[in-house]
Amino acid sequence: MTALITDPEAAAALLRAGGLVAFATETVYGLGGDARNGAAVAGIFAAKGRPHFNPLICHFAEAEAAFAEIIPDARARALAAAFWPGPLTMVLPRHPRSRVDLLAGAGLDTLAVRVPAHPGAAALLRAAGLPVAAPSANRSGRVSPTTAAHVMEELSGRIAAVLDGGPCAVGVESTVLDLSGAGAVLLRPGGVPRAAIEAVIGPVGVALPINAGPAPTLRSPGMMLSHYAPSLPLRLAAGEVRGDEALLAFGPALPGAAITWNLSQGGDAVEAAARLFSGLRWLDAEGARLGLRGIAAQNVPDEGLGAAINDRLMRAAAPR
Repeated sequence: MTALITDPEAAAALLRAGGLVAFATETVYGLGGDARNGAAVAGIFAAKGRPHFNPLICHFAEAEAAFAEIIPDARARALAAAFWPGPLTMVLPRHPRSRVDLLAGAGLDTLAVRVPAHPGAAALLRAAGLPVAAPSANRSGRVSPTTAAHVMEELSGRIAAVLDGGPCAVGVESTVLDLSGAGAVLLRPGGVPRAAIEAVIGPVGVALPINAGPAPTLRSPGMMLSHYAPSLPLRLAAGEVRGDEALLAFGPALPGAAITWNLSQGGDAVEAAARLFSGLRWLDAEGARLGLRGIAAQNVPDEGLGAAINDRLMRAAAPR
């Protein structure tokens, strides 16, 4: 049962306990979970029915908290001074000591961060004291919600609570700006106009149109790039495993692997999603250290989050 609440402290307690809470921002309602908690992040994808592990925007109470998770440059600090709190999301290199779970960033070397201006969101983030990953609080493919009633229509019974912050003032998503390279690139237009950004940091490019293939992969909201792929070759749907291979297992593990990472011994797709990127990175590093020839991946049923897991594995196994 999803609770409709008005107390930010109560909502923060739910987030700290690993629950999912929708909350108002100045743009649209976000579906929040503890960005450090892989199970909570996987729960966001499950609640939305999100078909791919696209990167999520991480929300913070203030700029320095965001900058602790990424590597800001002078442009980022100038934009933060001009537009935070506010509807601007910046994509920047992930800090090596970032606490944000890999799944929240889709396994990439960047994070999308912002500081929302809505007073209810600010109160929630201060009370929670943690980074909150939050895409729009609607079922995947549906219209973004701008009232608590919209969220309840979409997600009632799927999340712990909705923090009612009234109607959203902006009503469109945040502007997403990629600052991870030498040039600034607009990935998604939104609440902060391009001209206003250029007045602070100079010329801003615009991302090329996304190739809308059968399974597009986004570097951040608004841009397509490959997800993290292991350096060792990845073999899918393995029915057996050799002694010179690492094993990415799901359910009962196949015997014979040199090393094994089990996504979920009990065959739970949400647990598996939470452990996917960490597992691939660990198998890749340990496998390379041991001189293994590759990684074998057991089959994951193509249902619920299993479809997203299989999409990610298919991309990781694609020819370089």
